Amino acid sequence: MRRLLSWFAALLLFSTAAGAECLLRGTGDMGVIVERASGSLLVIDTSAHRQLFRVTGLGDLSHASAVYSRDERYAYIFGRDGGLTKVDILCGRIERRVVQGGNSIGGAISQNGRLIAVSNYEPGGVKIFSSDDLSLVADIPATRVTGRDGREKGSKTVGLVDAPGERFVVGLYDSGETWIIDMTDPASPEITRFTDTGTLPYDGLITPDGRYYIAGLFGEDGLALLDLWHPERGIRRILDHYGRGEQRLPVYKMPHLEGWAIAGDRAFLPAVGHHEVLVVGTGDWQEKGRIQVHGQPVFVMARPDGRQIWVNFAFPDNDTVQVIDTESLQIIKTLKTGKGTLHMEFTPRGEEVWISVRDSDEIQVYDTETLQLTHRLPAQKPSGIFFTDRAHRTGL
Repeated sequence: MRRLLSWFAALLLFSTAAGAECLLRGTGDMGVIVERASGSLLVIDTSAHRQLFRVTGLGDLSHASAVYSRDERYAYIFGRDGGLTKVDILCGRIERRVVQGGNSIGGAISQNGRLIAVSNYEPGGVKIFSSDDLSLVADIPATRVTGRDGREKGSKTVGLVDAPGERFVVGLYDSGETWIIDMTDPASPEITRFTDTGTLPYDGLITPDGRYYIAGLFGEDGLALLDLWHPERGIRRILDHYGRGEQRLPVYKMPHLEGWAIAGDRAFLPAVGHHEVLVVGTGDWQEKGRIQVHGQPVFVMARPDGRQIWVNFAFPDNDTVQVIDTESLQIIKTLKTGKGTLHMEFTPRGEEVWISVRDSDEIQVYDTETLQLTHRLPAQKPSGIFFTDRAHRTGL
């Protein structure tokens, strides 16, 4: 009995020591910040405005994005080098990591939280993994038969999002297609192909209610819309030729469609190659107006209550953020945040916005009512900012 008690005490001591670095707390006010140059991740507390952990060894994070598990404990990081990394944000450590491709551009988590999908430039296609242990569930090549010889040609996949009904939706850049991947039965994925999306779909978004998937087209003006309630209706073109007849500007950085703003019954989106934000009615998907802004918009993001739109810009105007009032459609504030302003993220209820400023090696935090800078946090060449409330929103 004495030996048994000694063994139990030793086991308890070991277990306590092993978990000593993990936090015993809720995750609702936590998030991660990508440090792109060093392949590291900051785990942060948004209430205390402080860093909790720095996690290293995540590979090439030059175009990294993140999704969260349903319990908000795990962040899944999609790296440009094809790395998929599961990070425990309560312990500040890598739980599991796989290099699943040669050039990855993003991913999504399924509605039930059990599957992680990754879109790839190289070798193309979509790979789907278990969110538990990152084991491969499905490998879906993005190929089509071309030419009389029947040879197959691959395509980059872009704009991957989750959709209701355990589905993923993705664009095929080279072949101009949109695919719905139904994972209701993970052992037998069902793919619905739409081959008339348009020329070079470069990114996509899904509306917050999960109904509409919209693809941006790099090869032509206009957008492609798919109603996921009625996929049998096929692809519909909207805002066709919105830039035709105007002087186009060089496109220094493609806008990110995930950052489009949906506020009430209107969408606010960046005009590719123009210094404009387009205002679109979500009932008929027709243009309702344009707002002239400081530069070429990259992210056009709505405060959670829909009252404000925050816009950042491509080089050489990436030192500025502008705030638009959605009632008057007027610019109410121009902020000079500093060169290399890359990403923005609102706290869940929108009282603050966090902005990454790469060239200043810092995160700036603004009060969205007073529009004043309230905090600065050091970070090594920060880019993407991802808060845990994304775990409960479709398409993020």
